[in-house]
Amino acid sequence: MSKILVLYYSRHGSVSALAHEVAVGVESVAGAEATLRTVPPVSTVAESTEPSIPEHGDIYVSAEDLQTCSGLILGSPCRFGTMAAPLKYFFDQHTSDWLNGTLKDKAAAVFTSSSSHNGGQESTLLGMMLPLIHHGMVLIGIPFAGTTLGQTDGGGSPYGAGHIDGQGSPLTESEKAFAHVLGRRVANCAIQIGGSSL
Repeated sequence: MSKILVLYYSRHGSVSALAHEVAVGVESVAGAEATLRTVPPVSTVAESTEPSIPEHGDIYVSAEDLQTCSGLILGSPCRFGTMAAPLKYFFDQHTSDWLNGTLKDKAAAVFTSSSSHNGGQESTLLGMMLPLIHHGMVLIGIPFAGTTLGQTDGGGSPYGAGHIDGQGSPLTESEKAFAHVLGRRVANCAIQIGGSSL
């Protein structure tokens, strides 16, 4: 069974909703299983800590989740055109995984949500790819061929799935479809790569 880690940070729920749709795409592939995980928020208060288990939603990611996954799909809200601080902080703490090649040659993809069409989705998606490239991962996007990517008025681009939140707008059917495509593509790629080194 290929375990695909869907790792995200969500403040108001949009990225979490998109993560669960990505997981639907992963689990539509025979032999693939989605593991949904999140990261805790960061605080400006040095003494502030989060409980070891969140009060609601998916549980926090562990080192074992990274070590045992066959692929990683990373999600973040747009924060001024870049990923949210909690995800950046998470990667900053995993230098040993980078040195040890924990994620090397594993399939990867990204997704995001912004409050408007001009919220920086593409720069956020591209920025999230950078640590994945440094880890030696194999990046997967969404092709125009076989999708309605060229006609969408919602979120999504060749770089990854997306959602235009507006004022708490639910995911559109096309946004869900792109999330499913992304999950399927990563799951299929992870299965094809298997344990081989590229």
